[in-house]
Amino acid sequence: MTAVPPTTASDLELRIAARPVPYREALAEMTARNAAIADGEAQDLIWLLEHPPVYTAGTSAAAAELLDPRFEVVEAGRGGRYTYHGPGQRIGYVVMDLRKRARDVRGFVHALEGWVIRTLEDFDVESFRSEGRIGIWTQDIDGREAKIGAIGVRIRRWVTMHGFSVNLSPDLSHFSGIVPCGIEEFGVTSLERLGRKVSAEAWDQALLAHMPAFLEALDKACPPTSEGTA
Repeated sequence: MTAVPPTTASDLELRIAARPVPYREALAEMTARNAAIADGEAQDLIWLLEHPPVYTAGTSAAAAELLDPRFEVVEAGRGGRYTYHGPGQRIGYVVMDLRKRARDVRGFVHALEGWVIRTLEDFDVESFRSEGRIGIWTQDIDGREAKIGAIGVRIRRWVTMHGFSVNLSPDLSHFSGIVPCGIEEFGVTSLERLGRKVSAEAWDQALLAHMPAFLEALDKACPPTSEGTA
């Protein structure tokens, strides 16, 4: 475990896994931590890790989007559709009590996206949100838009689960077993494919430098959209 930087909240545990964590093991631990936080019995948790190869199914996953189940398939319980996790991908799980913050689900997702986008900027990768497409997007080497990071969350009793994944250097052919997040017309890319060699340690260091800004953003409700929704 790594100590939380002094600029962040004192009621937050930061954990950095030293080994790949099987997805089912991580899911069970997140679920238990979520319940403990909701009951006031545990600290918030930010957990940085990597998984062995696995396909995870969100609550909107369609069977036709599982093209080649070459790896274990796990029902994740989060929002979204099918996602791949594996070596060379950095996962950030955020188990956090929004009752202590702005109680704003959309604001939480927006802050999570912003945290990843700012970190990618440190590696000279310009990334962005895209209307109607979940995740973090960038321009691939062929000039087309491609996904470099995934976002998936679940909230129980105002306590979050799951979080984000970012492609540092995964085997991109592993994504071909699914329709990633149900979006067929766009590809998947990575920092390595874009010519950036970034280790997990370097990514974590950059990510944690932006953590205070992420936590601060959670105290502010997300501005209404043009349609006036919260």
